Amino acid sequence: MALKPFAFCTASVFALALSGIAHAQEAAPQDAVGDGSASAEDIIVTGVRASIVGAINARKNNVQIVDSIVAEDVGKLPDNNVVEALQRVTGIQVTDRAGGEAATITIRGLTDPLTTLNGRNIFTAAGTSFALQDISANLVKKIDVYKTRSADQIETGLAGQIDVQTRRPLDFDGFTISGLARGVYSELADKANPNVALLVANKWDTGIGEIGFLVNASYTRAEYRNQNLQAGAMVPFLTTDGARPAVTTSNMPGACPGGAPFGALERLFTTDCRAVTAGNPQGNLWTPGLDAGLPAKAGSTLNINGVEVPYYLSRDAVIASDLYGKRTRPSVNAALQWAPNERSVYTAEVFYTGFRGKTYNSLNFSFVDWWGNLPADAANSFELYDGTNIIKSRQVGQVAGFNSGDYSTNKTDSYVYAFNAKWDVADRGKIVADVAYQDSKNETSFFAIRTDRAPLDINVDFNAGGGLPSYNFANQGVLTDASAWTVGNLFDSGTRNTGSALTVMLDGEYEWDEGFLRRIKAGFRYDDRKADNYVRDQGAGGLPGVTLDQFSQGKPFTNSGFFDGRADIPTSWVLADPRSMDKDAVRTLYQSVNSGLLLSDQLTFGHVFGIGEINTAAYIMADGEIELFGRPLQVQAGVRYVAIDTDYDYFDRGNGFARTTVSTGSSKWLPSFTARYGITDNLRIRFNYGETLRRPAFGDLNPNVSLTGDLSRIGFGSGSAGNANLSATHSKNIDIAVEWYFERNSAIYATAFRREISGLVVPLTAREIIPNNYLPRNETYTEIFNITRPVNASDGVLKGVELGLTYFPTYLPGPLNGLGFTGSATILDSEQTIPVVDTNGAITGSTKSAFFGVSKLSYNATLAYDSGPIGARLSYVWRKGFLQSNEGRSFANPIGFWRAPEKSLDLQLTLNVNEDIGITFDAVNLTKAKQQNYYKFGDVGNPQQFNSSTLLIDRTFAVGVRFKFD
Repeated sequence: MALKPFAFCTASVFALALSGIAHAQEAAPQDAVGDGSASAEDIIVTGVRASIVGAINARKNNVQIVDSIVAEDVGKLPDNNVVEALQRVTGIQVTDRAGGEAATITIRGLTDPLTTLNGRNIFTAAGTSFALQDISANLVKKIDVYKTRSADQIETGLAGQIDVQTRRPLDFDGFTISGLARGVYSELADKANPNVALLVANKWDTGIGEIGFLVNASYTRAEYRNQNLQAGAMVPFLTTDGARPAVTTSNMPGACPGGAPFGALERLFTTDCRAVTAGNPQGNLWTPGLDAGLPAKAGSTLNINGVEVPYYLSRDAVIASDLYGKRTRPSVNAALQWAPNERSVYTAEVFYTGFRGKTYNSLNFSFVDWWGNLPADAANSFELYDGTNIIKSRQVGQVAGFNSGDYSTNKTDSYVYAFNAKWDVADRGKIVADVAYQDSKNETSFFAIRTDRAPLDINVDFNAGGGLPSYNFANQGVLTDASAWTVGNLFDSGTRNTGSALTVMLDGEYEWDEGFLRRIKAGFRYDDRKADNYVRDQGAGGLPGVTLDQFSQGKPFTNSGFFDGRADIPTSWVLADPRSMDKDAVRTLYQSVNSGLLLSDQLTFGHVFGIGEINTAAYIMADGEIELFGRPLQVQAGVRYVAIDTDYDYFDRGNGFARTTVSTGSSKWLPSFTARYGITDNLRIRFNYGETLRRPAFGDLNPNVSLTGDLSRIGFGSGSAGNANLSATHSKNIDIAVEWYFERNSAIYATAFRREISGLVVPLTAREIIPNNYLPRNETYTEIFNITRPVNASDGVLKGVELGLTYFPTYLPGPLNGLGFTGSATILDSEQTIPVVDTNGAITGSTKSAFFGVSKLSYNATLAYDSGPIGARLSYVWRKGFLQSNEGRSFANPIGFWRAPEKSLDLQLTLNVNEDIGITFDAVNLTKAKQQNYYKFGDVGNPQQFNSSTLLIDRTFAVGVRFKFD
């Protein structure tokens, strides 16, 4: 359905463009393609149109394929951070819109863009990338998205490079003060939040040259509410037709209970002592985590004790998560510039960004996998989807359930200190030196108390419509009765991450005006990176006989209005609230069941890994130009050499943090070539070949295991570990672009591209027994785990086409003058090999899969209006459903976790009171779109029978004022 409005919109806009092209070309002389300089008859535009036209010019004048957002784009679109501002750029897709903002960005479907700030690689704490959403849109002058790469750019990031540029004081004519103040209303949280920014800049002519100083500060706060409703994973159950295998006592070990045969509608766990035979000593019943899951056709069977037994597939739980969050982001950019003469500029600057986050998740979890209390008419207590063995709805007697009050904190402080010097040498030469030091720290904590209730009867429909489950309990009042809940497990953990880097760059170039060789550029980069990760983790079992109303710490919390009336489910439940508790007093109470529990002054972090990495790179490149058929052909060729030496110290949490040291080294030559040819003044083509790398994340190299208990009572826990032998992923990239600048402020462009990627990292899972592990000794404790590790075991190809149009017609009459359109579409196709493994983790073959995070189609369309004091934009973004990830191999559903199509309709209005002051109104997600997931692998799975979770996406409204005085 979403394709229809896109098709109609695109057809009508292109018809409008084509009908006016002849008139437009007569009315507007064009820039020369060769240097991008404006002609004498160019019209200066401002406001909304200026920002969009600025993006066209950035693409036109750059040798590489670059899409940009200029200052007014960031400042005037209804976006709170850089990620959201980028969602309207060609080829970019954003997702994960929880918390009232988009958090994840991909370029042409790839999830690892290199993030740079003023050309410098930046990161958060012990990570290898930076959380772009932490950069306030208020601080940004321009954002460049590089789809191709030249030899003088940093080599990492298969997806491309996103360079965020901040303002500098010498950019201004003199004293300038500008700012904004917005109030942003979150509909789901029913909260109003501030977003303020202030820039002060000035420059002076002195006896030692021109001096400028700038301070740009921003503060944003967001109180939000995430509401997520989920039908649990699939597991098999026996049918009610009595076709159950006989069980003989001789089959069963001494510890096997009862000796009774399997019961009607009984859940089948992966192993069962009643299935033990000479040929099946482990009592295996079925294999979890198959790519396509267990067969879902009606009449499908499992072999139990030599008998083919039919089974049903149903869900193990229904889950409701009501999360209340608050985040603040202070940020400051300060710069001092000195230009002693026209041939040199020195810049000293500091950039600070902070994050403070607190979340409280009120989780309600109800098992629906019990079979011991069947209704009198058990055969009519459930409904199947036609033609399948999948249970759509059922009645379940006396099922257990728990609530969990989860309180998390997150604090990050990141600093970049930099000094840059630029010199003009002779008439044609330039030298640029840059020294930067970064320091970033992040600390998190997690404190949760689980509460358990007595069994209740439940009626549940796992998809009552639109992918949403509905359910109710026989005695629903229990959900909000604190005396009906007993105080259960305590979870108490935290992490600390630190990172730093000293980076030195030196670049030099020389230019010529004539001849084939027009420029030679060479440079050197040295980066000394440090990263450390620490963790603490403790817990305890429940407090026997203590109900929530008797718990002496804190005050129980009862939520209300869950899911905004959009589903037939309980909207309220009571649970423990760590926000109101003295944490040490709680720990003291739990020492009665775990005497080893530590208080806050005794807590220490264990060192998980420490990494030192030296990255040395050098490059040389040359630009040339010749005439071909009377038109300029510009070429750029270069090669970059990179050498990486890394020392790793890893510490095993399961073995007293015993230390393991690993040292690795690698080097690579990375060529690049670009050709740009002007067929006419208005029509050009580009070709680019380049090679890029994706280095493993530091955490993915850690060989030690991190464990999670059997939280869902499936018979085993889960765990993850890194792989110290991971190598960099390598991509060979080809791009061909055609661009038609058919009118002064308008363009049509298309780009075809191909990425051949080797050494892709994919997860492999194996079943392992880890006795006497460090997990808390409660009912979730286990010694059997599915452990997932990353390996370079996949190769893939990503290819596609980007289409874009920007059109501001110059012939529209009267009030229609100022109306324009900008939009783009990206069509992607991807395929990678995925290893097939057995339960021991051995690779037994391979299959094909799409890349994670790749939508085959995405598009955006913005209708813009800019006339007189009024500016307006109505923007729509849409992306097709995509494979988000593969789940851990623990259940009977397909392992592919797919995201349903995503969309957002946003509006921005500006009324300019005068040249200095404007009043703004912004609205995001006007249609109240949802974020939904489902299970699918190959041809198996869909959003109906295999639905999973639904997250409500916030709708926000903002009113603000912007000002600038200079």
